[in-house]
Amino acid sequence: MIRSLLLAATAALVLAAPAAAASKKAAAPPPVAVVPDTPSASDWRIPDPENVLVIDTNKGRIFVELSPLAAPNHVQRIKELTRAGVYDGRTFFRVIDLFMAQTGDPKDDGTGGSDKPDLAAEFTFRRGTQTPFQMVADQTVAEIGFIGALPVMTQSSMLMPMTADGKIAAWGLYCPGVAGMARAESPDSANSQFFLMRQAYPSLEKRYTAFGRVIAGEDAVRAIKVGEPVDAPQDKMTKAQMLADMPAATRPKIRVVDPTSAWFKAEVASVRARMGADFTACAIRIPSEVK
Repeated sequence: MIRSLLLAATAALVLAAPAAAASKKAAAPPPVAVVPDTPSASDWRIPDPENVLVIDTNKGRIFVELSPLAAPNHVQRIKELTRAGVYDGRTFFRVIDLFMAQTGDPKDDGTGGSDKPDLAAEFTFRRGTQTPFQMVADQTVAEIGFIGALPVMTQSSMLMPMTADGKIAAWGLYCPGVAGMARAESPDSANSQFFLMRQAYPSLEKRYTAFGRVIAGEDAVRAIKVGEPVDAPQDKMTKAQMLADMPAATRPKIRVVDPTSAWFKAEVASVRARMGADFTACAIRIPSEVK
């Protein structure tokens, strides 16, 4: 769950100050980081085309960066079904405003799945010292950060030396754009259906597998027709393909801001200064460009 940062209060603030100190001007607050409108050339990264799902819809094109570190088996399933053409023509049959847009059912009504076996849940994963985790908030008992474009929360890294594998538990945060796997009542019942978040929804965390995040085309996700179920005509995925499989001559070139970059760190500082105790990773921008 995304938690607000707690600011420590100190009783010393209520103690009477010496007369000499009282006459001094109050200390100026720390300067707020200035975030450039446009990231510099060194602030960008190129996503691995093997882990970028390109979804063409009647509302526009959506790019989802998959996260094998967070959910290796679910990412592999998404790739398999995409390459098999299962997702081509699938409708968004359940779309809730301020929540998510669900698709990926061969029956287009939420009752179906592929001919492959259901997947075991990957609600959490293990973060080690080699995991490319960029921390944006240390809550003492937990840490919030990013792995690529995916916002995540983990246990405190101070626990790593105390675990058998030297790693700690981590899980995806359900911010706008995060891609999650739909399932039935059983935790191990995900198959082919998935959803794209239209709004932050913390109650899904550690209950549904987060396997990636939209890095471009969130406007298309938000434009999908709402309904539960959606009245005809329904919006649909006209075609889904992996970026790596697209012909080189027509393959889109996409780049996204690197969470280790100077621009991203300035953005984090700016958001923290603006939001204070209400800081959330979901408020951090991650610009992308598609050519």
